[in-house]
Amino acid sequence: MKRQTSLACQCLAKNVAPVELIRAGQRQPATSHSHRSSLMLTMLLLMVLALHNSACNRAEQPSRKKSTESTVVVEAPTPAPPAPATSAPSGALESLDGALKGLGSGIQSSSTLARPEKVYADETARRLNTDEYGRIYESDFLSAKDNPLSTFSIDVDKASYSIVRRFLHNSQMPYQDAVRIEELVNYFTYDYPKPTDTHPFSIYTELADCPWNSAHKLLHIGLQGKTVPMQNLPPSNLVFLIDVSGSMEGPDRLDLVKASFALLTKQLRAIDRVAIVVYAGNAGLVLPSTSGAEKKKILDALGRLEAGGSTAGGQGIELAYKVAKENFVKGGNNRVILATDGDFNVGVSSTSELIRMVEEKRNEGIFLTVLGFGMGNYKDERMEQLADKGNGNYAYIDNLMEGKKVFVSEFGGTLFTIAKDVKIQVEFNPAKVKSYRLIGYENRMLKKEDFNDDKKDAGEIGSGHSVTAIYEVELGDGRHGDGKTDKLKYQTSEVASSATQSNELCTIKLRYKAPDGEVSKLIERTVPAQPVALEQASPTFRFAAAVAEFGLLLRNSEHKGQASYQQVLELATEAKGNDEEGYRAEFIGLVKQAKLISEQIVKQNTDDSPTQKP
Repeated sequence: MKRQTSLACQCLAKNVAPVELIRAGQRQPATSHSHRSSLMLTMLLLMVLALHNSACNRAEQPSRKKSTESTVVVEAPTPAPPAPATSAPSGALESLDGALKGLGSGIQSSSTLARPEKVYADETARRLNTDEYGRIYESDFLSAKDNPLSTFSIDVDKASYSIVRRFLHNSQMPYQDAVRIEELVNYFTYDYPKPTDTHPFSIYTELADCPWNSAHKLLHIGLQGKTVPMQNLPPSNLVFLIDVSGSMEGPDRLDLVKASFALLTKQLRAIDRVAIVVYAGNAGLVLPSTSGAEKKKILDALGRLEAGGSTAGGQGIELAYKVAKENFVKGGNNRVILATDGDFNVGVSSTSELIRMVEEKRNEGIFLTVLGFGMGNYKDERMEQLADKGNGNYAYIDNLMEGKKVFVSEFGGTLFTIAKDVKIQVEFNPAKVKSYRLIGYENRMLKKEDFNDDKKDAGEIGSGHSVTAIYEVELGDGRHGDGKTDKLKYQTSEVASSATQSNELCTIKLRYKAPDGEVSKLIERTVPAQPVALEQASPTFRFAAAVAEFGLLLRNSEHKGQASYQQVLELATEAKGNDEEGYRAEFIGLVKQAKLISEQIVKQNTDDSPTQKP
């Protein structure tokens, strides 16, 4: 028995085929009952070992990629399951296949990328989901007397909308914390007046009834950035920083990254320069800084990229900034464009360490744009924070049409900053306003003292970008506060008599800096307390209100009041207006999808509830 067991161990250790050991055992004479029993036990053990080896071989098949001069290659883990990308808006749009020429056979056409096949490595991968979204603590109503100042940084990020779209197209309701309402609202362009003075943006305001709470009003604030013509844009020094680790393998990840950057490459001028840095287990320079006139050379470098390995994100960011600094263009657009799922797991990988690095480089005049790809192991919170601290913007690309929106339709806004550290401070008149709440922007709130502090970082506005903020307001005499706190013993805060006599609802102040400036400039506007009925409000107001209401429903907000998907559909449909790109029509389709999913959930919960006995 010991001999047979020893042979079995040798089989396992040396990876000898178990059948050979069985044959060896069969050649031994079966002279006794105990020997026959021993042989039977050994054969049983070998069968178990055979099954074990088979399972191990399946689980340990290496995913090795052929080494090329343009890749950092290491073994790739089993990729996380890709969720299906979504189809493009109906208005979109011309074919994008031409933009993919030169990338090689590894890149699929736009029609293929729009609907990748849903493939899972195994059942474990199907169940495994390590997406991370930062917790959002929704803003409450504040007394206009006790808290007259509301201060926040503007936000032009739009990633949350694309993430929500992907969930809904996958017949799933999005995680509540994946829904940032300000990003849903800011996904769309609005009919704001263009700036006419020396400031880089205009200010638009409107006050009308709140659709989900008849006792409240909505204050709509819109900023419209000036559009700089393409020929007048400063030269760009860009570094494409591309995650080629194993988790980025798939049609909705690295293939989509390459196709999206191909679209951007087509927009480059001869005065622009591009370098390509990749990272997996290590970081490497794929393409030195190259003129935008050499498009084939850039596209060839993109086409050779392959996925495989762990993710040394910190090392990649550090190298990308080093390359950007070596090719720095004074007075130009110096920017790193990071494309990743955010799943860093090698080297500098903590969010706090990465943020410190990004903040340091921001002060050297190199900005960071962050593009998210994939789902299943997506790190949304990290991506948003990196873009925020890197004086850049954050988008999530779930299909090639979104890549077109970011890199073609909104090329200037994505890559060229016209104003940085833009802050808004609203002072409400307590003689006209009882309470108010800012819808969204929870992770953009600032202290009131931060508004005048030019050292405090805030958001950026790109060429042609618009920014929208919406307050829900309870009108009335709020001079006596909300009664929730005791009166102060050592001081009083009396409301000025001028507040009662004034017809002003609030005063809006904005501070901003030039892209290369260090001292902020101030803009100030007042808003009259003259609300109109919802039906008389502009299409801009009503469509933005519909998007905000949609966000409240997706988040199941305690402030959603009488909100409903049907009301959102009616508002959005009536206020759709000009929709050349088809994005508003697509939004209406998403609302219908969410309505159906919500109804199915309610029905399922009803069917699953225990029958009540009479």
